[in-house]
Amino acid sequence: MVQLTLEQIQKKSLNRLVGLNPVFKIVMEKLIERCYARGVWIVITQGLRTYAEQDALYAQGRNGDKRPKVTKARGGYSNHNFGFAADFALLLRDGRTVSWDTLKDDDKDSLPDWSEVVEEAKKLGLEWGGDWRSFKDMPHLQMIFGITTAQFREGKRPTQTQLNAALAKINKTEDEKMTAEEKAAFKALQDRVIALETANKLTKVPAWAKQACINAKAAGVLDTANDGSYDFYRLVTLLDRAGVFKKGGVA
Repeated sequence: MVQLTLEQIQKKSLNRLVGLNPVFKIVMEKLIERCYARGVWIVITQGLRTYAEQDALYAQGRNGDKRPKVTKARGGYSNHNFGFAADFALLLRDGRTVSWDTLKDDDKDSLPDWSEVVEEAKKLGLEWGGDWRSFKDMPHLQMIFGITTAQFREGKRPTQTQLNAALAKINKTEDEKMTAEEKAAFKALQDRVIALETANKLTKVPAWAKQACINAKAAGVLDTANDGSYDFYRLVTLLDRAGVFKKGGVA
């Protein structure tokens, strides 16, 4: 079994990300990163396609071709043709083999890796082809902002406001990220704060703890800094110095 770095995984998809809409490209790069953090390796297998490439795929499985059909879209009728869609596959632990097995659990966490990818994709605002009714496209992900292929062909594209909202969604998911262990540890610290506050309250906030308490309140950890104990103010100050109350430090 090979242990690849995130950078090595990312390099395997570089060529397939060329030509995608810049914001959609960022979303797909973030998906690779988020999946890697969960122990799931993926590669992008299809990105931007020309009309001719799309027509060649459409011909597969039709007009006497015995191969299975892979798309219902002719050239100009797929979101791949406009840089707002991509297909993925799992990268197995030998670092070379790709898999489209939707039930495979290569990271051994008792969850299908494919489902983990889809979960992360939806958090980032992506639409999954596996949810489609008429033609299930399990590897397909897209972000089309409510624009039809007919509108894409006419030249319509997402507004800057829509693109900014997509980027904001990425930032929000990054701010909300915290492991179960981190959440449990922080909950224990919060419980400890409550216990310390009850044990030995002071009549006012010590001067050396005032800024830390302000930062804790701004982060939403404290409702009030009044009537705390010496140990309480000391703990809040230590947490503040450790950067816990900075933006994104608390989920």
